[in-house]
Amino acid sequence: MQSAAEIGWLIPLLPLFGALASGFGLIGFNKGMNRLKKPVAITLLSCVGISAVLSYAVLWEQILKPHPVEHLFVWASAGEFTIPMGYVIDPLGAVMLALVTTIALLVMIYSHGYMAHDKGYVRFFTYLALFSSSMLGLIISPNLLEIYVFWELVGMCSYLLVGFWYDRDGAAHAAQKAFVVNRVGDFGLLLGILGLFWATGTFDFNGIAEGLSEAIDLGTVPVWAALVLCFLVFMGPMAKSAQFPLHVWLPDAMEGPTPISALIHAATMVAAGVFLVARLEPLYSQFPLINFVIAILGTITCFMGASIALTQMDLKKGLAYSTVSQLGYMMLAMGCGAPIAGMFHLVTHAFFKAMLFLGSGSVIHAMEEVVGHEPILAQDMRLMGGLRKKMPITAITFLIGCVAISGIPPLAGFWSKDEILGEAFNTFPFLWAIGFLTAGMTAFYMFRLYFLTFEGDFRGDDEEVKKFLLASAGKEEEEESHGSGVIHESAWPMTIPLIALAIPSVLIGFVGIPWNSLFAKLLNLDEAIELSKHFSWGEFIALALASVAISVAGIYIAFLAYYKRKIDISVLIANRFPKVNSFFSNKWYLDDINEKIFVRGSRKIAREVLEVDAKVVDGVVNLTGLLTLGSGEGLKYFETGRAQFYALIVFGGVISLVALFGVLGN
Repeated sequence: MQSAAEIGWLIPLLPLFGALASGFGLIGFNKGMNRLKKPVAITLLSCVGISAVLSYAVLWEQILKPHPVEHLFVWASAGEFTIPMGYVIDPLGAVMLALVTTIALLVMIYSHGYMAHDKGYVRFFTYLALFSSSMLGLIISPNLLEIYVFWELVGMCSYLLVGFWYDRDGAAHAAQKAFVVNRVGDFGLLLGILGLFWATGTFDFNGIAEGLSEAIDLGTVPVWAALVLCFLVFMGPMAKSAQFPLHVWLPDAMEGPTPISALIHAATMVAAGVFLVARLEPLYSQFPLINFVIAILGTITCFMGASIALTQMDLKKGLAYSTVSQLGYMMLAMGCGAPIAGMFHLVTHAFFKAMLFLGSGSVIHAMEEVVGHEPILAQDMRLMGGLRKKMPITAITFLIGCVAISGIPPLAGFWSKDEILGEAFNTFPFLWAIGFLTAGMTAFYMFRLYFLTFEGDFRGDDEEVKKFLLASAGKEEEEESHGSGVIHESAWPMTIPLIALAIPSVLIGFVGIPWNSLFAKLLNLDEAIELSKHFSWGEFIALALASVAISVAGIYIAFLAYYKRKIDISVLIANRFPKVNSFFSNKWYLDDINEKIFVRGSRKIAREVLEVDAKVVDGVVNLTGLLTLGSGEGLKYFETGRAQFYALIVFGGVISLVALFGVLGN
């Protein structure tokens, strides 16, 4: 009997077949296919569900006996040159397969309720299945070349889903922004892959690491070139995992439907970059400078995301900048040479961040019943408040997510984030200090989101705030856009995934307790044993107490400011430090810089190129046409049909040439 790993290739293939079937159905029989909502949903859910069962079977096999299973075939060859393709399943891949299929399945169940009345329901489910398939294919890819293929498929699917509501200007622009920013990173990744192949002659992960080390020792590749190639490859994860300064696409991606925001932020798009860096750990571990650069960029991203989240009033964008910050923590771990800690935080973060985003979708879905479908109104926390009594399941699960991400024990975020801070403390103490400060900021802004959304009095009927929000967005109030319903808890397809995600958000951290980490033993037994030997209770307790203390302080300040209303943050901080507040609220002015330099700059260049095209290129073409027309018109009078006349013309031409050469010769 075959093991689950032997048929692991079916895991990405099943959602792909489902997506292709429904996709071709939409192309060929659009109207009929759009009527088959339930059959399509059941089919695609079944495909992802079977993939999830296979993924858990693969994970169980790896838990019992960690060992890689690899199957390759020759995809292209020329003489001795071959390019192998296939799949590989190892402990790291098994963990990611189980994570992605779980989150994807729950998001699809949630989407059945959230997108029930959307005219693009079938198209949305098709995109979700294709997105899941692309990420699963990326996970089991055995080399960089195959990863790049699925890397681009993941990017394409994110473009389609972020711009799903393409008739909205915001969604269309956000999709374009995500596409362009990721092209920058992907171009660097492609150059790096080709450069590493040139240097090592292989696309295999371990082969590249060993080959580059040998090439440096032999002197065929200088160290500076190896560093450049490693950084170029890292540019791909910089964009995919939203690291500074290529993070700018991720908050704008909130223009897509909320379920896809949950999938992007938890288990697919942004997870791909962290996963690739973990896969390339044998390569990056050879270059401390590259690791230091990764750690620096991760720390900047971590602090930047948290600082911007402090000022956000849009519920989804607040969570989006929270994701940016947490991704910074993961990259900080990678730069500290602790990929296991980074991957562990990726896993724990996936569960509570998916729950938080789906919870925000539940809130927005309910708010639309009152304020209408205008995102500016339905997503702004200034119009929320008091929702806990009306939406208890959403409120409780959202609170669990806030506690988890704040790093309060014994929930999952405490174990994973503290492990990263511990690694940073031992490797780069200054970066630890910034990460430590960010932990307090995280607790503050997350409970700020919770208190503004679920506690206090409901503010959705405040017409002055509505007018202000619409005016600030340059829009006019439309009566027909307003809902007429009341706030109520979401239907079971939306609440069951929230409950399901709340369980691992509480419990999954226990698989990574630092003195006996089952997670570390699964990914790398030797490293886990080494970590256990060097574990210090004194250091752990001191760092943990400090981390919990600053998180509790952040929660307490948020409690006083947004629940008890005893302190006014705007008076206490914003008015005292207006420039700092403006810097954070304007997102470090990075969007403005991009708009001025890249967007307007590229448009200016495009206009100048258009001017050259119109005046020079078109002018040459038009002049050629006019000369041809004029010469043709003139020469037609020489068409007499008399041979003597033609001979006279030829003779005159010859005499002219002789005279010309004579003048030039003198």
